[in-house]
Amino acid sequence: MAAKVACAAVAFMMLATAHLAAAAAAPAFLWAPENYGSDEAKVVHYQTISPASLAKSVLDEGGWSNLVCSREGSHKNVDIAVVFLGSKLQSSDISKDKQVDPSLADTLKLSFTGSEFSMAFPYVAMADDDKLESSLLSGFADNCDSDFQGNHITYTDTCTVRGEDLKKHQSMDSIHDLVMSRMGSNPSGKTDVIVFCSGGFKDLDNAKPEGELLSELVSVLKKSGAKYTVLYASQPRGLVENASNLPLARYLAEKTNTSTKPGLGECDGECLVKSSLLEGVFVGLVLLIILISGLCCMMGIDTPLRFETSQD
Repeated sequence: MAAKVACAAVAFMMLATAHLAAAAAAPAFLWAPENYGSDEAKVVHYQTISPASLAKSVLDEGGWSNLVCSREGSHKNVDIAVVFLGSKLQSSDISKDKQVDPSLADTLKLSFTGSEFSMAFPYVAMADDDKLESSLLSGFADNCDSDFQGNHITYTDTCTVRGEDLKKHQSMDSIHDLVMSRMGSNPSGKTDVIVFCSGGFKDLDNAKPEGELLSELVSVLKKSGAKYTVLYASQPRGLVENASNLPLARYLAEKTNTSTKPGLGECDGECLVKSSLLEGVFVGLVLLIILISGLCCMMGIDTPLRFETSQD
């Protein structure tokens, strides 16, 4: 009986290890240069959450319910709220010395540490078939009930959100014009929300790295003098298209060209260390199962406690 319980426990551990290894997560950060009413200045959530839970936390704990929900008694003390959706950063990249996009890591670090209010969500589990912008906006709408201010949201032209009356920005100049016009007059007192989707703009001639785009956007907001807050979330490319082929999420660190998958068969120093550790873990589990089974078999052998002495 003890052997069966031990074997079941070992099997559960192996399944849990495989599930965690296959899970893919990306970080999210929320910050505001000025604290616009939140009780805590620095908050870090280490739990693994879904995009819907991220939207709820941003509304409730991050104070965005006063910005994107038209509820009575809410104070609109922020001019611009930005939802910046990236495609480079994954959770395992946070602690790495060598970043895929150094300018992105520097901008996030400076913004997070240099703001009066900031929140971090290191582990946001990505859905296999949902775009991040759709998940977040749906989460905002669900938690705002019927008070969601969808008509005050603008998008970059790479967003997949569809609608007849949607305003889409085709360049950073367009966003700059919106921010400056917002500073000039705002009779309604509403907070304008800008959804900056992965890739920025469709103008491939002026394509820029993600970190440079975020840095440029933050610079535009700072120079305008507007009161702003930024939510950065990432959905690395490859999560949706190849979610079943990510045994250790190593593919997220490779180049994003999914047609050729360069570097997929290579294994660097970190890969070798992880593979060696996994081999040791699995070998240890097999030896543990053998040991437990052998002990149980030995305890199950019925032998006499005393032997009769010979008559000779």
